This record gives sequence, structure tokens and C-alpha cells, in this order.
Amino acid sequence: MNWILIGSLLIALLIGGGAAFFAYKTRKIKPHGFIELIRQHPDSTALKVERNGEVLAAHQEDLMLPLASTAKLVIAVEYAKQAAAGTLDPQEKVSLSELEPFYFKRTDGGAHAAWLKEINHQDPVTLAQVAEGMMNYSSNANTDYLIHRLGLDRINESLEEIGLMDHEPIFPFVSALAVPYTLMTEQNLTHEGANAEVRELSKEEYRNMTVMIMNRWLKLPLTDAEKQQVLKTLNAPAQRNWSDHLTRSNAKTYTAFMEKLNSKTFFSTGVHSHLDPLLEPLMESPHNQEWLKHAGQKGGSTPHVLTFSLYATDLEGNRTEISFFADNLVLLDQMRLSKSMNDFQKAILRDESFRRDLTESLR
Repeated sequence: MNWILIGSLLIALLIGGGAAFFAYKTRKIKPHGFIELIRQHPDSTALKVERNGEVLAAHQEDLMLPLASTAKLVIAVEYAKQAAAGTLDPQEKVSLSELEPFYFKRTDGGAHAAWLKEINHQDPVTLAQVAEGMMNYSSNANTDYLIHRLGLDRINESLEEIGLMDHEPIFPFVSALAVPYTLMTEQNLTHEGANAEVRELSKEEYRNMTVMIMNRWLKLPLTDAEKQQVLKTLNAPAQRNWSDHLTRSNAKTYTAFMEKLNSKTFFSTGVHSHLDPLLEPLMESPHNQEWLKHAGQKGGSTPHVLTFSLYATDLEGNRTEISFFADNLVLLDQMRLSKSMNDFQKAILRDESFRRDLTESLR
């Protein structure tokens, strides 16, 4: 998530004496309230839930919506495929300086810094640890580094191989933040002019520009001063443009993707040996081990977007797949849904009565 705009808003609310109001408006809601928020945003939310091959809910399942970091599932699969094939070595050493060109402070909700803290700023790290930072902490810097190492064309070729037909191409996350800055410096545009130009770009033109910027950084990384100039261009319209241009897919496609991951048969055992550690940190919990055979997920967010896809098989053999995508959320609703997502997932997985209510409510 991009926290520059969010941080400014929170400070303004708190200074203005709105702390209690803010806490109330962003409070956690119960799972039934999660359903109600979906019903209140029928044209900008999508949900599909399957249980043992039966569709329990299919709200706007064909609607193409931004994936945010949920798209990293595709990159994780390609990493695991190349690792299993021996194309890359998961134990290869990677200097933290190789990730630095793709790291911009205050643009990822602290994800990269949290990963660095977890590994005690170990340097170098392994390629496997870089992938863990992408999936378990959602580091965008690690993501763009892996896009470079795996090959963007190869990642996008894998979409068809996995069967993700309703899916826009993947492109770099971080270099996309520099599109306005690049337009301003190369075309002598104002903030407003650059943001207007971004809105006029076709999707292909925008994606090509992000790749061009990434390739430039690989040859000549930005200085800290230049990174600060990029950050200064990320006003609210620029952040909204970035969010609106994110790769899109739909709940039907990602629920089918979750089915393949849940089956443990679509991909080889060798692929799963590299993939499961990235997708299933949930299974490190002794509590989850008491009722789950396996479970994996990935989520994503911006100030306007919230997404997740999840698969799980419990010890009784029940298979569940869920995909939820939402766009055009006001920030307070985004934060409420984010706080409530875990309880919503648990209710679907463990509460038969709630599953019946969900089916009835979203008919």
C-alpha cells in the first residue's frame, strides 16, 4: 500500500481532534457487515467462493478489477517453476544493494523495512529469501527485482500456461511510481500536465514506459536525491493514476487459480516444494495445524483497492477457494474491510451457518 497520502490524512484527522471519530469510522466489522459493505458497493466489488467444488457465492465474478499485490501470486509461481527446473538457484546470494534501486521509502506501507528487520539486515541474502520478502511481506522492491531476474516476458507467458485467460499483463510495480516524474523531466510538464498525460496513455504505452524506466534503473540507479524528487511527484492524483493502472483480472479467474493451487496436482511436487513456503506461512501456526491440512493466500491494497485470494483444505478434506476484489473504495471503508478480512475468511472456512447466509445474501 502507498502510505504517503494516508499518513497525511491520518495526521490531519488526529491533529483536528478526530481521533475518536476516526477510530469509530475504521473499526472492525463482523463478517455479516463485510457482506453488507459488498452489497453497498455492487458495481466495484467482486467475490467468488467455492466449497468442495460447489459455488457458494459469485458476485460480479467476471468484473475486471485491479489486483494490487495479489498479482504477485503469478510471479511466485514462475519463481517456483524456474527453481524446480534448475533455471535459477534459490540459494544464490543476492546483495541488498541489488534491491536498492527498486526501494522507495514510504511507498509500501513499511513492507520492505519490515522484511529487512526480520532478516536482521543480513547481507547478502538468498534468492529464496528475496521471494519470501515479496510474498510474506509484500516488498515491492523484491518484486521488481524478481521480475528482472525471472524475465517479464516469461512471467506473462505463464499466465496462459496456468490458464489465467482473463488477466492483463504483469508489469513492474515500483518503476510505475516514476512515470509522472519521467514525463515531467523529459517533456517539461507540470504535476497536473504529467498526471493528465498518464491518463491519456494506453495500457500498453503505460506498461512499456514502466519497463523502460526499470531498465534504466538497472543500468544507472537513481540517487537518493533523485528518489526524493520522484516521491515529491506522488500527489493524490498521481497515486490514484498508479492504482488505476494496476494489472486487472477477475474473481472467477483467481478462484480457478486457487483451485489449482489447492489441488496440489496441477503443479508438480518439485514446483510445490518451492511454492508452498511462499504461499503458506499460515501453516507455521500450531493452531492452524490443528484444523488445516494446508492453506495459502495473498492480498493486496492501495488507498482505493483491497484484494485477496485464498485456498484451504481442512483436516476433514473440505476444500475452499475464495477471491475478493474491491476498487473505488473510500479510505475509511478500505481500512474497515482490511481490519475485518481475517474474520471474514475464518467465517467462510469454519462457520456453516455463515456460509448459508453468504449464499442467500449475494444471490
